[in-house]
Amino acid sequence: MAQSLLEIMELREIIKLRLLKFSNRRISQKLGIHRNTVNKYVQLLQVSGFDDQELLELEDSSLRDLFPSYDTIDTNRYEKLSKNFSFYASELKKTGCTKLRLWEDYILQSPDGYGSSQFNFHLNNWLDRKKGSGKIIHQYGDKMFVDYTGKKLTIVDKTTGLISEVEVFVSILPASQYVFVEASLSQKREDFISSINNALDFYGGVPKVVTPDNLKSAVTKASKYEPVLNKAFKDQGLHYGFCINPTRSYSPRDKSLVEGAVKLIYQHVFYDLSKQTFFSLIQLNNAIQELLEIFNLKEMKTYGASRFKLFNQYEKHCLSALPMEKYELKEFKVARVQKMGYIHLSADKNYYSVPFRYIGEKVEIQYNQDTVDVFHKHSRIATHQRSFKKGSYNTIENHLASSHQFYSQWKPDFFLQQANELGESVYQLVSQLFAQAAYPEITYKRALGIIHLKSKYSKDRIDNACQMALENQIISYSSVKNILENNMDLQQSADDLRQIPKHNNIRNNYY
Repeated sequence: MAQSLLEIMELREIIKLRLLKFSNRRISQKLGIHRNTVNKYVQLLQVSGFDDQELLELEDSSLRDLFPSYDTIDTNRYEKLSKNFSFYASELKKTGCTKLRLWEDYILQSPDGYGSSQFNFHLNNWLDRKKGSGKIIHQYGDKMFVDYTGKKLTIVDKTTGLISEVEVFVSILPASQYVFVEASLSQKREDFISSINNALDFYGGVPKVVTPDNLKSAVTKASKYEPVLNKAFKDQGLHYGFCINPTRSYSPRDKSLVEGAVKLIYQHVFYDLSKQTFFSLIQLNNAIQELLEIFNLKEMKTYGASRFKLFNQYEKHCLSALPMEKYELKEFKVARVQKMGYIHLSADKNYYSVPFRYIGEKVEIQYNQDTVDVFHKHSRIATHQRSFKKGSYNTIENHLASSHQFYSQWKPDFFLQQANELGESVYQLVSQLFAQAAYPEITYKRALGIIHLKSKYSKDRIDNACQMALENQIISYSSVKNILENNMDLQQSADDLRQIPKHNNIRNNYY
């Protein structure tokens, strides 16, 4: 830019023509000002922090402050201000700090210093605000960006010599730029969730927001405005207390910081690792952590401090506390409660009870290695210890209706005890029923049928009928029932059992 400044009227003409959507070339032609001069002033307008309408509303003196000459920039006043830029950058990351507050503190210490407009102009230039969208000032403890590197590392199988590529997870706290790196076997959900756990352990706290790229482990359906998040990732966010805000599709600025960190990791970690051979993931990650520590301790010239120092000095105490336990990955299934009051977990091929009032309702099953939780409309209605025994019924007695609670007691001993109360022969017959069945469950209803005969017949008659069945080796519920219905237990001789009882359905009945 030339030493001499444009007149205020010319500046206002440029702003008015910009409002009318004139190009820089057309503005140059219309006002008779060299195109390079117009270009330079337009750039300064764009980084001023004001839109065109706001610029027109500024007083002449304030508008003039936005365009100092080179001589003005070289004064002692600017040198004194520039010494504080690193401090201002750190302060802006703190909650509640604004440029106005910084200027107010500055002008108290330097009464002859710049006005607020020129203060903002110089500070914005130092912060590299070269684009109209501006540079985002991140708050301490606010966000954690996560992504995977495009390039991969390798491990070698000692026995076969097979070389396998592994993924590399990177996270960064944008305010302090403190970086965590970890190698994992894949980008699958299990490895992604584990890397998030390890990153939070590394930082020793939880930021307010985690911002992933639109990888499948984090986002089920990408969208610029309303992405659908992976359910396990959402559950992890609830466990730790962080929100999830994926980067927008086709918006590279959203993830520019983490991509910048990836490039630095290539230089300071990947290059050194390329000179070594690793035979396990653990060995590789140990080497990564050693190089990462050196990288985080390097001083950043822009800030005059290392990432480690900025993190420990400013950001660590802004993170929320970690929960007592790490998040454990859960699986999610949808099921319908069966008529007996159980849900079927297809992964293990077994059953878990829920309160009987939910029979017929659709529920969500959330399970891990230890527990099975059942939810109905986002409310937990049952929790069970997970069982891996196929076909097992895992029951909490209070879940069952009174009639179902009776079924929950079905075991051979339960029926034998009731049979013994009816008589010795009843006990013997029920015992033989269980002995001849391949599975006890098959005999439950038959034994219950014999016991329920007490509602129509006396104990003595049931015991006699069972004795007759035992003597004739016809061990079944139907045989005992027929003996009682046809009063055979009242006859003196058991030989009559071999005769067909008299009834009207026999052909050629002459009785």
